[in-house]
Amino acid sequence: MTSPNLELQYFFDPLCGWCYASAPALAGLAERHGSALRMMPIGLFMHPRPMATIAEHAWQNDQRITALTGQRFSEAYRLQVLEAADGVFDSTPLTRALTALGEEDAALEPRFLHAAQLARYVDGVDTCRAEAVARIAVEVAHRAGLNLDTHEFAACLQDDHALAVATARRVALTQQAMRALPAAGVPQLLARIDGEPQVIAGQHLYGGPQRLLEHLQSLQPVGDGLRYPARDE
Repeated sequence: MTSPNLELQYFFDPLCGWCYASAPALAGLAERHGSALRMMPIGLFMHPRPMATIAEHAWQNDQRITALTGQRFSEAYRLQVLEAADGVFDSTPLTRALTALGEEDAALEPRFLHAAQLARYVDGVDTCRAEAVARIAVEVAHRAGLNLDTHEFAACLQDDHALAVATARRVALTQQAMRALPAAGVPQLLARIDGEPQVIAGQHLYGGPQRLLEHLQSLQPVGDGLRYPARDE
């Protein structure tokens, strides 16, 4: 159960390594306060570019993330994704898949993001390709009891005009909302508590779920703390 005085907006891009660094915290947040959580994709990397142009910088940044948070970036990811001869860096398929799943059930969005991050950074799956993204999305949907066709979903990611328009509109609204935040960059979490905004970033997102949940608790007015339900509620 989530207190009705809490609203959460998580600003991210599916290909952002630092958003992967915050994945454990986001998973805990979605588990405890999923009904209050709104995923806010900013479209940061929805502009295709050759992977070779950013691979070295990305790997160096990934090592910083590992040193800070312990999040794993595998050798399979380095060889099969960063060093892929024809690799393209583009978060459009992931962002469209997130939107398509969200139209079925908003709770699928954080689950899909986490699954896609693990597929990319641990298993070495190129999640800039629509076919790979579709396989991940369909598996996430299947675990939630939804039957989707992988080939149809992949075609939708590439060619469905309505999905492309809905995704572009969502990203534009997110970018507009983010301009009101005091700092740029992702990930960021905007928590509205009794209507008052609180921006959470940095170590509170990279320190795991318990740290984030405790920080949210500390932001509550005295006597009006969030109630963390027991696991079986």
